Amino acid sequence: MLLIIWHLAVFLMEAGFSNVDEVPTEVLTQILLNHVMAGLIQYRDFETGYFQTAANSAATGTPLSIHIEQVNMRVTLNGESRITQGNVRATNGIIHAVDRVIPIPSIVTFAKADKGLTNLLIALTRPDLTADFASILSTSAGTTPAPFTVFAPTDQAFVDLLVELGAQSLSDIDEPTLKATLTYHVIGEANALSTDLSDNLELNTLGGPITANITGGATLTDGNNRISKIIAVDVQAYNGVVHVIDKVVLPDRKS
Repeated sequence: MLLIIWHLAVFLMEAGFSNVDEVPTEVLTQILLNHVMAGLIQYRDFETGYFQTAANSAATGTPLSIHIEQVNMRVTLNGESRITQGNVRATNGIIHAVDRVIPIPSIVTFAKADKGLTNLLIALTRPDLTADFASILSTSAGTTPAPFTVFAPTDQAFVDLLVELGAQSLSDIDEPTLKATLTYHVIGEANALSTDLSDNLELNTLGGPITANITGGATLTDGNNRISKIIAVDVQAYNGVVHVIDKVVLPDRKS
């Protein structure tokens, strides 16, 4: 009990609250629901991937996603909270104790938590960028330019990009090119779910237009006629949604 109270105190301090009573009821409700998942999941059955919690996104009211990372039976939730005691059984469910409050996820939370998006995080946080993408993508829902729709390239997508560009590392890509490239992966003021996509749908990213298609599988086509497959959809954060893609979208080289 003392351990739980201590970690709650840390959460309150980091969030700027003196005590639980200061937390708005609606906020506290979503924080608590973010610790609940449907079904009886035993510790041994946790696996790496995205799942839904009982909390809802401020952007759409749809269920928030949670990223679970399971490595050698060590389970981490949203990149920050670790299960320290599993399989405490109750009459109506099962409890797993965690070492800190599971954070309500923003777009950036998932970029940090998902080990398959490490190269994207490196790109977004490169020190010489003239745009602070991490701060921008942490903008709260209801505040411009949130909510966001983000197309997140996998680590392999960035490896393939370096081969395509003849570069050795992300640091070899000049700042204007990297900045422009990243803007083509973000749509502002929209939480576009996979069900919102259709054939020949023009998507106006922060960098410029790209085209979505769904026949034969969801894809994105950039201005260079390069096609990226959407391989995971509807990863819902409180300030937007993430779709994972297998190829980096590039700015139109003709422009």
